Amino acid sequence: LARRLIEAGVRFVTINTFLTVFDEITWDIHGSKPFTSIEGMKNIVAPLYDQGYSALIEDLSQRGMLDDTLVCNVAEFGRTPKVNPAGGRDHWPQCFTVYFAGGGVQGGRVVGRSDPVGGVPAERPTQPKEVAATVFHSLGFDLGTILPGPAGRPFPIVDFGTREIKELF
Repeated sequence: LARRLIEAGVRFVTINTFLTVFDEITWDIHGSKPFTSIEGMKNIVAPLYDQGYSALIEDLSQRGMLDDTLVCNVAEFGRTPKVNPAGGRDHWPQCFTVYFAGGGVQGGRVVGRSDPVGGVPAERPTQPKEVAATVFHSLGFDLGTILPGPAGRPFPIVDFGTREIKELF
């Protein structure tokens, strides 16, 4: 569906992998009901995501649309490095993964590294504002763009001086 929306000219498509956390297996893997366990994530949620994501990338690539389309996987936080007593992992903003495909991003790049358990950045940490700048840069925006905010107050699209993650381009 995402590819068809893009083909139809829709400029921004968001895909969410669930409608509700209740009675659904979702990315919310705290462990106890109504949340998903790590086992449910491994056996159900991740394979569904892998199939959908790879199909989207392949479809866009085969149709020559990937260079002009930025696909990104972003969440607002990662998950705790250790399993909680309920058999899941809780919210963990200290370290998380973002990945991009297409839109001028060079494939096969890894920027940064976490410690061995995924608890904290160990090398080349990036900030959420750099992720936003990377999206805007890929879409052709001047990162110095200032839009009118509420009551006409100037609103920069990214913090002054923030740059895209250059290693990706």
